[in-house]
Amino acid sequence: MLDEIFDKCESEMRSSVNHMLKDFKTLRTGKVTTSVLDNVKIDYYGTMTSLDQVGSILVADATTIVVNPWEKNLLSAIEGAISKANVGANPNNDGDQIKLFFPAMTVEQRQESVKQMKGMGETAKIAIRNDRKHANDKIKKLEKDKEITVDESKSAQDNIQKLTDKFIAEVDGILKTKEAEILKV
Repeated sequence: MLDEIFDKCESEMRSSVNHMLKDFKTLRTGKVTTSVLDNVKIDYYGTMTSLDQVGSILVADATTIVVNPWEKNLLSAIEGAISKANVGANPNNDGDQIKLFFPAMTVEQRQESVKQMKGMGETAKIAIRNDRKHANDKIKKLEKDKEITVDESKSAQDNIQKLTDKFIAEVDGILKTKEAEILKV
């Protein structure tokens, strides 16, 4: 019974960390990646569709991304969606493809990226703490229902706290590494 609670809690905490890492991919660092366009969606025949489903997205060099739509009539929709998404570069439509030229990041832009990253990290920590609360609530209910003893409940809650501390430390370590990566010129 307690093992199920531990496993579920650990799984949810791992999921919170993975979600944070996925969010990090939308941040801009020193060199561009196609993941800055992951959240950009266009109306493709009535369905909101991500860009990688309607064309190829390539990194041409350290500051340029090229979007080649499979249907040329989508160029203006893609251009509009990218402009609206505010990814840090204006789309250039040459009739065949869309090019995004990203300027080198300024110190202020890097600091803003770090600020966004820290916000994502704090969101992950809150999610981890919520996972801890849910697990502890289940343990307390088991104790109240006399399915486990007070000592077992205390021990289980201590284990959940150790798990929480482990994941919070992991998030802090990832944040520190990512901050150094973003601020490196």
